Amino acid sequence: MLHTQERPETVQALKRTPGKEPLITLQDVVKTYTTPAGSFKALRGIDLQIQPGEFVAVVGKSGSGKSTLLNILTGIDRPTSGKVIAGQTAIHQLSEGQTAHWRGRNVGIVFQFFQLLPTLTIVENIMLAMDFCKTIPVRERKPRALSLLDQIGIVDQADKLPAMLSGGQQQRVALARALANDPPILVADEPTGNLDTETARDVFQLLQAQVANGKTVIVVTHDRDLAAQAKRTVSIVDGRIVKDV
Repeated sequence: MLHTQERPETVQALKRTPGKEPLITLQDVVKTYTTPAGSFKALRGIDLQIQPGEFVAVVGKSGSGKSTLLNILTGIDRPTSGKVIAGQTAIHQLSEGQTAHWRGRNVGIVFQFFQLLPTLTIVENIMLAMDFCKTIPVRERKPRALSLLDQIGIVDQADKLPAMLSGGQQQRVALARALANDPPILVADEPTGNLDTETARDVFQLLQAQVANGKTVIVVTHDRDLAAQAKRTVSIVDGRIVKDV
């Protein structure tokens, strides 16, 4: 396990080969926020294991704690108590710099509101993710970005700005960006929340395809019909896992 005093470059990349050892383990995770109205416990003793190559949907009502869980899983937020283990790395013990380094190598994130930079073209948005992590050689970045756009069916939009694309197209770009550094884990927070039913189904199928490509996919969604297409559904109510099937 890594500790906060270790250097960022010692952070291990996660193994991609499915096996008996969990890819991610949460042990008795509690997350408490302090608000003007007092403390609020968003997660209440979460125990969860995710295996390599799983497709997991996390469902629950607004305020149930599902997005907080996703932030804990990715190291965007830290647990108040409990452990978050990814492979051999104790994420909850890493410094902010180490966590960012680990996340850049191992996690691709798809946001509900796309988060594309408006002044960069589509292909430049995807290349930027590679520029930050520097895991892809410079000469390979644009060809890889174009290849990813081709895989999701919008390579013809590569030189356009995000505002020129539909919501569904922008979400496809966000997925391509999340895949830019070929991470073993792909997480998506309400990726279909702003899309019509047909487009949402298409995006969900693209996520399913990533599982077929060997990635571990974790999706937070309020849409139980879409969640039912995942291999596993984790239901959260008031910060607790009440169902895991």
